Amino acid sequence: MQDEIERSLNEARAHAEAGDNEQARMVLQEILTKDPKNTTALLMLGGSYFYDGKYAEAELVYEQLIQAEPGSGMLSIALFNSLWKQGKHEEAAGEISRFINIADKETERDTIAQYAAISKAIAEGAYEVDE
Repeated sequence: MQDEIERSLNEARAHAEAGDNEQARMVLQEILTKDPKNTTALLMLGGSYFYDGKYAEAELVYEQLIQAEPGSGMLSIALFNSLWKQGKHEEAAGEISRFINIADKETERDTIAQYAAISKAIAEGAYEVDE
């Protein structure tokens, strides 16, 4: 089964690289029906939604990933950006606080520094999420 999932992940990646995110998402959803906690498929799915401007869908995927790995800086920033793009600024700020309160300060030093820069840009009214 693992070989089949790897082939499907490669297929989804190929669709995404070809610009066919809808087909990539269909393949990823098939993977997730067989292996609902497949982190790679969930990350790819969240990214696909985000890059297609489907921020609410991306938010749901990133929240699911964060439940499994609450101290991940990469996931926290992905969720933060999904929230911010939807205009959920208070929730996005809450994600910064949640993450900083539980993060391993040593291993997540870079993420905490990124959040400090983001917080400063927000305070100055200059924060923009790049896609």
